[in-house]
Amino acid sequence: MKTHPSANRESGFSRVELLAVIFVIGVLALMFVASVNRNGERRAPRLQCANNLKQCALSFRVWQGDHGDKYPMNLSETNGGTAEFTSGPNLWRHFQVMSNELSTPKVVICPADSRLAATNFAFLRNSNVSFFIGLSATETDPQSLLAGDRNLTNGTPVRNGILELTTNHIARWTSELHNRCGNIALSDGSVQQMTDAGLQTGLSRALVTNRLQMPILGP
Repeated sequence: MKTHPSANRESGFSRVELLAVIFVIGVLALMFVASVNRNGERRAPRLQCANNLKQCALSFRVWQGDHGDKYPMNLSETNGGTAEFTSGPNLWRHFQVMSNELSTPKVVICPADSRLAATNFAFLRNSNVSFFIGLSATETDPQSLLAGDRNLTNGTPVRNGILELTTNHIARWTSELHNRCGNIALSDGSVQQMTDAGLQTGLSRALVTNRLQMPILGP
């Protein structure tokens, strides 16, 4: 007896099954692309922020080289610095005095921040600044904090514009910028993107207590 050829063949996909598989693959591909795009959108402001901080760190070092190896906050106003403004809502003055080195006030703003850049340095105020400044920064301690994202806290109130990072209080990032991460410019001119764990590791290497002047608003 002859056997019909189709009886010996393995059954294949029907057209409906094939279309269903193609549909599922398409949905998964769209989900993957959307995920990549979301991650890219989150990373882009943080990378631009790091670039801005790098320009700030370079400006500090150039200014320092022209002023007896001192940062603006370590030199009196009569000598061209801003030492008299290292407390209260005066942080913007440290950046303003470096206007020639910074070139544009846009570099003192993080793209992830809701604060807006000043149109020029004459109108610069704390509301146009995203970064803190490390008052204790020194070249002898290359791991000391020179500048960084303002969403940094140790769980205690900022007093007179100053935040001190000591071993008594654990520093961490708030959710205000970069989803509980942040960028730090060190006194050696490098910029690092840090999580809370990376921040603690970096602080443990510092030789001094980091005193940070924060870009607070108001008196």
